[in-house]
Amino acid sequence: MITLEDCIAFSGLTEAEVMAIAEHEHVPEIAAAALAETLLKQRRGPEKIHTMIVEDIRAALQRGDRVHARELFAALRHFLASHPEQLKPGPETE
Repeated sequence: MITLEDCIAFSGLTEAEVMAIAEHEHVPEIAAAALAETLLKQRRGPEKIHTMIVEDIRAALQRGDRVHARELFAALRHFLASHPEQLKPGPETE
């Protein structure tokens, strides 16, 4: 049987990054792992993930949840460190 941990490992992101997508999209973690894997293969997908995490940070700060905002910020830093080449702007060919 495939576990949530297996799906997260296949997604190309960390658990914290997948959980941020789940939070942003209001979907179960397993669906967020599948979405993450799909987005990482799309030309603008990593930018969408970046935006999701930033919006989650803003929402946490707006509700005064600084602890969660810090956790999300750590996930964002890891994402940017792990996927810098995918966040560079490319030619507009969509």
